[in-house]
Amino acid sequence: MNNGKQSKNESDAQTDAKCHRLLVIIFVVASVVCVKDGKNNFLDLRNLMNVLRAVSENGIIAIGMTMILILGDIDLSVGSVVGLISTGCAYLMVKSGLGFVPAVLLSLVIGGLFGLFNGLCITKLKLQAFIVTLASMNIARGLARFWANGIGIPLAYGEGEGMAPPAFEVLQMRIGGVVPVPAIIFLILLIIFHIVLTKTTFGRQIYAIGGNRQAAYLSGIKVDRIKTYAFMLCAMLASVAAMIHAAQISQGGPNEGQGYELNAVAACAIGGTSLAGGKGTLIGTLVGALILGMLDNVLGLKGVNSNLQLVVKGFLIIIAVFMQADKVKD
Repeated sequence: MNNGKQSKNESDAQTDAKCHRLLVIIFVVASVVCVKDGKNNFLDLRNLMNVLRAVSENGIIAIGMTMILILGDIDLSVGSVVGLISTGCAYLMVKSGLGFVPAVLLSLVIGGLFGLFNGLCITKLKLQAFIVTLASMNIARGLARFWANGIGIPLAYGEGEGMAPPAFEVLQMRIGGVVPVPAIIFLILLIIFHIVLTKTTFGRQIYAIGGNRQAAYLSGIKVDRIKTYAFMLCAMLASVAAMIHAAQISQGGPNEGQGYELNAVAACAIGGTSLAGGKGTLIGTLVGALILGMLDNVLGLKGVNSNLQLVVKGFLIIIAVFMQADKVKD
């Protein structure tokens, strides 16, 4: 057992090392190609902070996705949950007049209940996570559009009817005028869930289930319970990202978050998380999210057509994942 644990740790360390090298390569390339008129636009402090701010939303979602992928499952509903919760939180504050704390807590509860729905459908109805979350992706998007009558809810901060609590505006602020608050939230959540995955029984059970579900069940692990908790946490993390997103654009919209689930999966995969389950680290996910964030930023700074950006990003994701993958000999 100790040999198996040591082998897993060595494998994770090797994967993280590959991720770090890839991050350094992309950082160096970005630093070289973004020089214009003697000024390095990429290394500009404000630009780097913008990268961190952009990475934060995807990174928070990817934390939850990492747990789900380690289990050997997938959650395709997180992007739609972003749309649902950004709409719901805005509605609760602007239309229902709730304060900052009640609106945030209720939004987290709604997200958690949505994750509970996913988890129960998967564990009790014995349905594949791909099918369940594909269906719930449409359910969440439909609920968001119904809730907001298909239109966004603008957030104007102040006191009085139709105004969002000024405290919510904190989510778009920068500490010292430099460090984005979302980046701080992302870092705190990353540390918490890194400890959860590596130092707690819950985390070890997630790895055990992903490595061998039947063996985990026979060893006494409550497989269905752990999977349900993981889907709840994943949806709640997507809810946190949704509220940050709403604050950033000063609007809660039912169409927000489209494609976020794919970005989260990409960050995890680039970071070395196995889509087959049983393998992955949040350090790798952090690096994967940073790589995607830098890639988006560099392509934007170079003025690459937005449609071509998708093409370039897609190919680079394939290359990055190929570099991380363990080569299987025939």
